[in-house]
Amino acid sequence: LPACQDSQLFIKDRHFDGIPVRIYLPRKPSTSKRRGVIFIHGGCGIFGSISKELKEKIICRYITRKSDSVVVSVGYHLAPEHKYPAQTLECLTATVHFLKTAETYGVDPTRIIVCGDSVGGTFSTSVCQELGHRTDIPKIRAQVLIYPFLQALDFNLPSHQKNAAVAFLSRERTVHFILKYLNKDCSLKEPILAGSHVPESISLKYRKWINPDLIPDVFKLGYKRPLPTLFLPQVHEEVQELFEPWFSPLLAEDAVVCGLPDTCIVTCEHDVLRDEGLLYKKRLEDNNIRVTWHHIEKGFH
Repeated sequence: LPACQDSQLFIKDRHFDGIPVRIYLPRKPSTSKRRGVIFIHGGCGIFGSISKELKEKIICRYITRKSDSVVVSVGYHLAPEHKYPAQTLECLTATVHFLKTAETYGVDPTRIIVCGDSVGGTFSTSVCQELGHRTDIPKIRAQVLIYPFLQALDFNLPSHQKNAAVAFLSRERTVHFILKYLNKDCSLKEPILAGSHVPESISLKYRKWINPDLIPDVFKLGYKRPLPTLFLPQVHEEVQELFEPWFSPLLAEDAVVCGLPDTCIVTCEHDVLRDEGLLYKKRLEDNNIRVTWHHIEKGFH
């Protein structure tokens, strides 16, 4: 679909190093360089686009108008036709291109944030982790993560139990979409839900970061620790991608996390992914990253 008209905005379709993007620019002239926003849409990596998703167009227009910023919405290609990690790499490519060419669009390259919802939050996190220590391009000013997906080791955290059957993104559908995204056999869903894909060595290694004990008690009402499960090596071998920081950004080492920019995290009470945001918030704060946290008590994914 062609970029639609807007009386307050210029809306242009472009390609950044081969990656489709839609750029939203305020029509009103500015006396100084504007802020920039890289927006990465959600959709489990298998749904959505910059041209067909009404929600994304509304969000991008809203951000552009309210913050007087230039917004670049990234049209990464979808899985499973474009195999993981193509989506992360394309978001990274588009972000680097914008950082290098920001002034072309009247944007201050030192005032660019990366923002995404759901898996868009995952890609945003991965982009910021990848660029955190680079010195050849301007630094990302901040990241905004809206109910992001951040780990695939433990699907029995308190928010998974509490919101297991909540509409739109149930606990079961979360793993189903993960397997679809990675083009894996969906028969792996049940053992992954049970945790049979995680060997004890990995579980112990990452317990310092992915652990219900790290979640505030107010979010653990009614939580029951799951019974020990049998490790299945064949399942583990099938889903090696789940243990990569690009897929599960919560697994990134502290040396990476300490290089991240200021962060805003949005969590929703009625969301299976709530606790991942809470755990990442703690990790960032433990590494002296400034975090702004918004929790929506009546919100859902």
